[in-house]
Amino acid sequence: AVGFHQPGSIRIASTPTRVDEFKYQMTRAGWHPTEQYLITPEKVQELFPLLNMDKVLAGLYNPGDGHIDPYSLTMALAAGARKYGAQLNYPVPVTNLNPRSDGMWEVETPLGIIQAKRIVNAAGFWARDIGKMIGLQHPVIPVHHQYVVTSTIPEVKALKTELPVIRDLEGSYYVRQERDGLLFGPYESEEKMKLQESWVTNGVPPGFGKELFESDLDRIMEHIEAAMEMVPVLKKADIVNTIAGPITYSPDILPMVGPHQGVRNYWVAIGFGYGIIHAGGMGKYLSDWILEGEPPFDLIEVDPNRYGKWTTTEYTAAKARESYGFNNIVGYPKEERFAGRPTERTSGLYDLLKSRCSMGFHAGWEQPHWFYKPGDETGYKPSFRRTNWFDPVGREYKQVMEKVGVIDLSPFGKFKVKGTDSVKLLDHLFANVVPKVGSTNISHMLTPRGKVYAELTVSQLYPGEFMLVTGSGSELHDLRWIEEKIARGGYKVEIENMTDEMGVLGVAGPYARQVLQKLTNEDLSDASFKFLQCRHLKLSNIPVTAIRISYTGELGWELYHRKQDSVPLYSAIMEAGQKEGIDDFGTYALNTLRLEKGFRAWGAEMNCDTNPLEAGLDYFVKLNKPADFTGKQALKQIKEKGLKRRLVYLTLDTDNVDPEGNESVWHNGKARTTVVGNTTSGCFSYGTQQSLAFAYVPMELSKVGQKLEVELLGKNYPATIVQEPLVLTEPTRMRLQRKGESPKM
Repeated sequence: AVGFHQPGSIRIASTPTRVDEFKYQMTRAGWHPTEQYLITPEKVQELFPLLNMDKVLAGLYNPGDGHIDPYSLTMALAAGARKYGAQLNYPVPVTNLNPRSDGMWEVETPLGIIQAKRIVNAAGFWARDIGKMIGLQHPVIPVHHQYVVTSTIPEVKALKTELPVIRDLEGSYYVRQERDGLLFGPYESEEKMKLQESWVTNGVPPGFGKELFESDLDRIMEHIEAAMEMVPVLKKADIVNTIAGPITYSPDILPMVGPHQGVRNYWVAIGFGYGIIHAGGMGKYLSDWILEGEPPFDLIEVDPNRYGKWTTTEYTAAKARESYGFNNIVGYPKEERFAGRPTERTSGLYDLLKSRCSMGFHAGWEQPHWFYKPGDETGYKPSFRRTNWFDPVGREYKQVMEKVGVIDLSPFGKFKVKGTDSVKLLDHLFANVVPKVGSTNISHMLTPRGKVYAELTVSQLYPGEFMLVTGSGSELHDLRWIEEKIARGGYKVEIENMTDEMGVLGVAGPYARQVLQKLTNEDLSDASFKFLQCRHLKLSNIPVTAIRISYTGELGWELYHRKQDSVPLYSAIMEAGQKEGIDDFGTYALNTLRLEKGFRAWGAEMNCDTNPLEAGLDYFVKLNKPADFTGKQALKQIKEKGLKRRLVYLTLDTDNVDPEGNESVWHNGKARTTVVGNTTSGCFSYGTQQSLAFAYVPMELSKVGQKLEVELLGKNYPATIVQEPLVLTEPTRMRLQRKGESPKM
């Protein structure tokens, strides 16, 4: 008996923006098996007859939702674990952790030492204290959460069925039935909420167990009043109990689950802001990963390695306040949250650019999303429809396509790999061949089951010395995987993380060569510096590693340099490009440019849920290379069996809204219209003046010309599978031009 009630839950929309948010959420739920419905006010009232309906515009209904008694569930799981042979010892404090050179652990306790192949930190409030034993500062912090229980309410007692859990998002609280009364829990604003900061500095008090904090009704008074207005029977109810206890928050409310970079065989399952809800799912996720050597599905959002040295205690506290206060705010697309920013992790150009653009947060870095010009509506103005950045991004798109643009790419993760076994290691790690000296390629690390764990660019700068580059969000996620492979295989290799020391500037557009040539004696002509070549040179006397590659798909270079040289390098390039009309561009324009070229992105078109063949990455996967790279055997089997689905390229007829990924794709079949897949990325194509998206659909619906529909904000828009790409890349256009064909722009 675990006290499991399943009355469902309803989120209440009482503003038009909330209704949009629910529609936005519905298209994301549509391609998942979980039941969820957007319901009318009449249906809301039928399910929860005690509501004041004055402000209710819609409800988001999850019939499978409910609540459970955490204590009973914990005891039941413990009993089940014992039944299958687990040993549980408590109360037993851990006093010290010793990592051994063979990767094993010694766990010291007052009752003796336990030897373990791996350890999992699932210590809740004590997670930080455990982390400190091995020199880690886990970014978790305890937050005071209060809830109120009422005595019997006659109107509740008279009901025949249990009320669903209600979340009034504008009032920022939840209400559920507790016996014959109601239980009510608010999330106070950033300014009013309370952190237990002393636990962060001094550790959790010895002996703390089931104790509670002192309650403070004044702090939640405005929420109580909002609840009384929404559920009028609360006005007459007596409060019999106010509970105030600690819950652990991470900076972004999501937990940290999985192996931790920098420490071998140390796993975490910490920072669960919603506690017991995640217990079963995360327990299974973690044990499957430990047993199989790879995650059962992609949960990069909870990767502990999304945080790093930049995640200070001050940052964690500022973010936890914000996250708690924002618990029920509207979740817009491309959301930015500003507490705790900037971190100490800024690019060399941050101070120069910060007032001229709208910055986005990427793994601790600030990176320009789009730039301001006179007459623009500046600042962060989130919306479910096209908003203030729509026209400026079109302008930046045109800048790169017609002239030349500069972008700060410093947040890239950057690693140096060298040593006697470096070629052997990379040949085993990557599905592509190892690039020759002076060359670069795009390579994928696959899991044993043949899923795409990561995408990196690999450059062999000198014989046996490589530079590996990955996206900002994947830095430690990828580094951990590589370090694990080195340790397990005993490779004689050194890997160095250069991410923070190195700046990167991207220069792209038809005049990119003309501008950069003014700054160097090195010949940058196509004959001398080919696509996907890399070399060291000096630009305006500043040493750079230049790679002829660009995620824009236009003529361009990525320029890797010392962080302290970012400003002089940027200034020299801007100065040199005056005549060509050089200007800045940001990541929003970059995203449009890469989508028009049909370039895939890791985390969207490919991740640990997708194999490279269905993602259309065949070109980068060399199944015939001699090395038995990780995932090779699994891929051969996948290829033999044939694919069930594949990535397609869609154009859409929309109005004031564009796809961005994770939307439901519908097909109008003979009998009925059904959800057949999902988008992975999308945007407005400024070059062809229509919306564009990548999507996964079943093989039988994947032919060019196939008509589908994409659901955006509650409406299905017509979509057509087209031949990719919409715009050919610059190297392809040049090749066709040399052959005398006229390339499509």
